[in-house]
Amino acid sequence: MINKVISVETSCDDTSVAIVDHRGFVIDQLTASQDLQHTPYGGVVPEIASRNHSIALLPLIDSILKKNNMTFENIDGFTVTNRPGLIGSLIVGLMTVKALSESLGKPFIGVNHLEGHLLAPFLKDDQYTPSDDFDYPFIALAVSGGHSSLYWVKAFSDYTIIGTTKDDAAGEAFDKFAKMVGLGYPGGVLVDRKAQTGNAQKYSFPRSLIGEKNLMMSFSGLKSSAHRLITSLDAATLEKDKADLCASFQEAVVDVLMHKLVYAAQIYKTKKVVITGGVSANSRLRQRCEDLKLQGYQVVIPPLRYCTDNAAMIGYTGIQYLNRDEKSELNLGPMSNSKESDFKIDLYQEPEKRK
Repeated sequence: MINKVISVETSCDDTSVAIVDHRGFVIDQLTASQDLQHTPYGGVVPEIASRNHSIALLPLIDSILKKNNMTFENIDGFTVTNRPGLIGSLIVGLMTVKALSESLGKPFIGVNHLEGHLLAPFLKDDQYTPSDDFDYPFIALAVSGGHSSLYWVKAFSDYTIIGTTKDDAAGEAFDKFAKMVGLGYPGGVLVDRKAQTGNAQKYSFPRSLIGEKNLMMSFSGLKSSAHRLITSLDAATLEKDKADLCASFQEAVVDVLMHKLVYAAQIYKTKKVVITGGVSANSRLRQRCEDLKLQGYQVVIPPLRYCTDNAAMIGYTGIQYLNRDEKSELNLGPMSNSKESDFKIDLYQEPEKRK
């Protein structure tokens, strides 16, 4: 029985370490943000990200053990993100965990970062516990800077992608829009903050594919429309209306996400839905979810600390596999994409178009 694991997440720019037990209880989590290092470049620079992971990771592991009065003797195994993500960043986490596993004689397993997001709602700690009646199956919307997809989560390790974006992810659209209006990085957070004082009806942006009877999404047209509008405004108007522009753009993104989420729940005849990933931290999206609850939906959004990239979700996912007697070998490598076997794919189309 694997009771406790140290978990490592280094798929992009945040270095995160957690200690998680077999129940999904997060004993502790420490994360080192790299926002300050990447802000001058307006986005994540892969080489800088991997370099900073190599500096931060081992001290974080040492700190979390000392903070909780533990040693490696109290740890039964290791879990680590090995896909998908930035190869250089993944290598740092993966090689560190391999070295610890081999030297200590304890098993490790590589985890799909996206699967971690899907299972984040099951995490618990001293401040958060999921509802007792929340369980499989459910619809999950995983939405971040790199991913915007809908999943039918039938059971643990049984996931089907039923809808996704045809082009840009919602988080990427937020980041690009933030640059257009001069807000900087990280864009999604700054757009959300600015939008809270704006009028979401001031400007009209397209809601691509919202009228089509499928679960596909698209945000490139929205981004192009925003670019055309912003370049047509003079500097004074842009500055005066910046909050209104942010609120209007944000509303367009949230409208698409919520419409597709509800449509998926209707198709699969469930009232259980999950929203996870970095964009699930968006305040307007969370506000709209409260409206959804009033319609009888059971909506689960993990706390902010488990929405963005974090080691706790990797720990929970990995320990489930380890306790199924599954483990990774030392030849496991990093992957920029998911494995074909990670998710089934059945993109929903309206009945008359399905074969």
